[in-house]
Order: sequence, then C-alpha cells, then structure tokens
Amino acid sequence: MDDSLLKKYIPMTETTYYTLLAVTEKRHGYAIMQFVNELTEGRIQLGTGTLYTMVGRLNADGVISIPPSEDGKKSYLITEIGMELLEIETKRLEEQLDDGKSILT
Repeated sequence: MDDSLLKKYIPMTETTYYTLLAVTEKRHGYAIMQFVNELTEGRIQLGTGTLYTMVGRLNADGVISIPPSEDGKKSYLITEIGMELLEIETKRLEEQLDDGKSILT
C-alpha cells in the first residue's frame, strides 16, 4: 500500500470509518446514510454534503469504487485497498481501547 494513503487515512475520521463499514456491501448514498444511522443508533447522521464529498475523495483515492449499476443508482463498494485501511484502523482502535481499559479498570 502507498504510504501516502496510510498518512492520509490513518487515523481515520469516524465518518470515514463508518462509511467504509457501510460499503463492505454495495450501497447507494441514501442506503449508506441509513446504515450508518442504524449501526450507530443515531449517534452519527451523515448529511448528503458530507457523504458525497467524502465518497468522491475515497473514490479518487481508490479506497472505494463505483461498480456498474442495473437500476441507474450510483452505488459504492470498498476496494481491496479500502479493506486493508479499514482493517488497519480497526486494529488501531482495538489497541487504543485496550490501553484505555488497562488504565481505567
């Protein structure tokens, strides 16, 4: 993986992290917003401006792709590079949580 992508995306913003979780399955924009809202129980509500700016950047960087669509809706899907970034960030968050628990408990 390109070091510039690691520097750009790790640590990852919360909205980027949840968007990448959403596109582990092919989803269009509104479905991404619904998925994130449901997964976080309303804690994170993506706005359309935030989402479409972010997916444009993620697509340009090769983190997500826009697969061909049968229904005319633009959908998004995580790429291999995106999955690798998501796994790296998840591991980083697990380590951070473990460190916090070791001090607080």
